[in-house]
Formats: sequence, structure tokens, C-alpha cells
Amino acid sequence: MTQHVELDLQITGHSDGIPGRVWRFVRRWPVLPLFILVVLVFSAIFAPLIAPYDPTQGDLNLRNIPPAWDPEGSMAHILGTDPLGRDVASRLIFGARISLMIATIVLSFGVLGGVTLGLIAGYYGGQIDEIAMRFVDFTLAIPFILVALVTVIVLGQSLTVIIGLLVIFSWSGFARHTRAETLQIKTMGYVEMARVIGASTPRILYRHILPGVVNTVVVITTFGIGGLILTEATLSFLGVGVPPPTPAWGIMVADGRQYVTQAWWVTVFPGIAIMLTVLSMNFLGDWLRDRWDPRLTQLL
Repeated sequence: MTQHVELDLQITGHSDGIPGRVWRFVRRWPVLPLFILVVLVFSAIFAPLIAPYDPTQGDLNLRNIPPAWDPEGSMAHILGTDPLGRDVASRLIFGARISLMIATIVLSFGVLGGVTLGLIAGYYGGQIDEIAMRFVDFTLAIPFILVALVTVIVLGQSLTVIIGLLVIFSWSGFARHTRAETLQIKTMGYVEMARVIGASTPRILYRHILPGVVNTVVVITTFGIGGLILTEATLSFLGVGVPPPTPAWGIMVADGRQYVTQAWWVTVFPGIAIMLTVLSMNFLGDWLRDRWDPRLTQLL
């Protein structure tokens, strides 16, 4: 019997040894996603200091150099160079800055506008709720890619235009989820007591209802960061996103698509960066949802 128990502990990783403790720590905390995000944020903040080359300057004599581990590669360009002789590693590092900057600006406006509208619609209900939710449905029904293509044709391709478009379409998800949470919270006893003792509506929304929706907003934000980075990369790949020669992951993928058989690294490395960033944000969002939602019983 004892042997069976010891065997089960070894298989499940719940022994008292160091491997068991490490396994439990990794299962309990999002170690890998946080590590990737820390590296991403660090690269974005200190890009001018850690990037070995100027991401926009190239040398045609150094075009399509393979990564350093390739027999024809060079340690001077660890991840190789692109068709214009620009260092791929430097463009990846500066691309992280562009992606995080866009995600931060867009989500700041999206959270502020969406949460405010959701609180007001859920608390007041009636015609205000009906109008607000129909406006949300209308926004969600608009084909974003088509609107982006038309807007860029009319206004021209620029970073400001892309950020503006993403802001316009980023708030609806926050409004819908905040409104749903507000409908539940406003019927709770402590909210009713605050209303009875004469608390003003802004105070009730800010002090009593908003703290109850913060967890949901944080989870949605983590998913939203990954979605925005993927959307920006898609727009840049289609030629309507961040204007060149600004280093952006989507532009890098687009620049290398004609050279996949000759210089695969130009497309693969930014694609891996996009994939790891989006997966990390999604895993972090799943972890936060599991930690903060009492209805879920998943073991962390």
C-alpha cells in the first residue's frame, strides 16, 4: 500500500522533494506567461539601449543574412537580416514597443469609455440601457477590417489613424460585460442600503458597484491586449496598419512573405513573437479568471 502511495505521489508530482514543489509552484502561478511579458515590457522600455542596430537603417550588402547558428550566419546579426539589410533582432525589439504602445493607448480609452457606459446603462436600465446596448450591437456588427481599409484609403496610412480606429471599436466588450455585472450588483443589499441612506448616484457607482466589476474588467483587459496586438499585426500585414519603415511585427511578416523560401527567418521570428505574446496574455487571462471567479473549481 505504501509503495502504491509513493508511486502515485511521484507520478502526480505531489512529493515533498524539490521537483514536486517546483511543479506545484508552476501550476499555481503563471510563471511562463509572466516571464514572457516581463521580457516584452523590458524590451519595449529599453529598446534603444538593448537593440544592437537602428531598426530602420539597412545595408543592401548585408541583405538576407541567416541567423547566427546557420553556417552562413554571423554573430553580428543573431537573428539575421531582412531583404533590406536591416537587423531582424533590432526590429523585433522595437516592434515590441510599437505593439505595447498601441495596446496601452487603445485599452486605456476602451476601458474608460466602456466601463463608464456599462455602469450607467446597467444602473439606470430602461431606455438608457436599451439605447446603449443597441449602440454596442451596432458597433459589434460593423466589419472592422473593411472600415479600416476604407478609412486608410480616405485619410491615409498613419499610426494616429490606426490608434483612432482601434479606440472606436475597443470599448464595446467592456461596456457589455460591465453592464451585465452591474445589473447583478445593483440589487445587492449593500447597494440598497447606500441608496436608502441618501448616497448620490456617482458615489454608489464609484464606491459600491465599480469595485465589484474590477475583476471582470482586468480579465477582459488581459484578453484584449492579446487581441489588439493580433489585430494591429493583421492590419500591418494587409498594408493598412503602422506605416513603414516603422518596425512593427505585422510589417515584418509582410516584408518577408515573398522571401519565405530564401529567408524564412524574416517572417518566422516576428510570427513567433506575435504568437507568444498573444498566448501569454490569454493564459494570464485564464489564470486570473480561475483565481477570481468563485464559480470555477479548477485546481491552480
